[in-house]
Amino acid sequence: MVISAIATAPGRGGIAVVRMSGEDALSIARRMTDRKDFTPNRMYPGKIDGGTVTDFGLIVYFRAPRSFTGEDVVEFHLHGGTEIAAAVLRRTFELGARPAERGEFTKRAFLNGKLSLAAAEGMADMINASSAAEVRAGYSLYTEQLTAEIRRIMKLLTHCVAAVEVDLDYPEENLEPETKTEIRHTMSEVEASLSALLSRYGAGRKLKTGVKCVIAGKPNAGKSTLFNALMGYDRAIVSPVPGTTRDTIEGEIELNGVRFLITDTAGLRTGESDVEREGIRRARTSLSEADLIVYLCDDDVPELPEGVPVIRVGAKCDLVRRNGCDILLSAKTGEGMDAFRKLLFERGYGRENDGALLLEERHYRAAERALQAVRRALASLESYPELYCEDLRAAHHALGEVTGETTSEDVVREIFEKFCVGK
Repeated sequence: MVISAIATAPGRGGIAVVRMSGEDALSIARRMTDRKDFTPNRMYPGKIDGGTVTDFGLIVYFRAPRSFTGEDVVEFHLHGGTEIAAAVLRRTFELGARPAERGEFTKRAFLNGKLSLAAAEGMADMINASSAAEVRAGYSLYTEQLTAEIRRIMKLLTHCVAAVEVDLDYPEENLEPETKTEIRHTMSEVEASLSALLSRYGAGRKLKTGVKCVIAGKPNAGKSTLFNALMGYDRAIVSPVPGTTRDTIEGEIELNGVRFLITDTAGLRTGESDVEREGIRRARTSLSEADLIVYLCDDDVPELPEGVPVIRVGAKCDLVRRNGCDILLSAKTGEGMDAFRKLLFERGYGRENDGALLLEERHYRAAERALQAVRRALASLESYPELYCEDLRAAHHALGEVTGETTSEDVVREIFEKFCVGK
């Protein structure tokens, strides 16, 4: 069945694109244009009949299977405008196409083996990205970097399962000691590869959602002044009166393409009013959820959440120079601010990783289940071949959920419903 949709954003613009995919897409296109012969992958100018309107635009035909969806695809490139695109779309319906569902073009590409499920998710991440790093992360998924690593690991698991199944089918032969050693070595390699992937999930998550950075310290430590300096404008009220900041104030900056979600908090002390105490409670909640804490130093350091990186800042260095700090700066004069931004990036995100990253929580959960299964297999390697063979199959199945080879229909449907119509 041919599906059809407007592939460009709604409203007026330079061009509008109506896209069709399916076995009869070219037949419909011939009935809507004055051209009958199309060479694939070439654009042809011509009249395009929209029934109620006619436009002079461009027509391009992509022949199956060398198209995005793996099916015959035709695109009409029209003059931008709501009515022109709507009329041409209606005409495709009159000639036999049906409206495409959300993400159905990409779903057909997945079902026809043109891209993995992880690659489709990467495409969605690129479309919805709000920073350069998110685009790069989505692109790494879309270009199958994660899929390639997952399939490499699955191939190793398949090799192990095949060797063990020989032993189960011919128990009288027994596995050669060398074969058992090879299986153990391969399983250990799989364990190390999965552990490395899982360890990079934090970096992937930060690329996708941003680094949560909380500025904390005593009242009048200079938190709001530093916050404003990072934002580049006066976002937070600055006052010499203690307790001025009563609630968390949030803003975003981008460092080396990575989004940093900066939170200014109330000064940490015993509040003098119910409102200030509530502000302090919210400050401590923000600290517990932070990926990075920027603490403006004083003589009495409060208890901070364990396991969260901390940058100890000697603020107001134009007035006082503190010892024992990671960096000295003055948000007022700008001294040390460039070095502080560099440190913020290094402590909050780290150096850019060119390897495959786990970006989605479902990828992380699948890899985690696979790792647990591999570890169970390693533990029973010497005595229970039936058990560790089953564990290896379970690991293989879990990893197939990332690529889409073993993913349930409900999960596939949920993923593609996140796409827009026309993609």
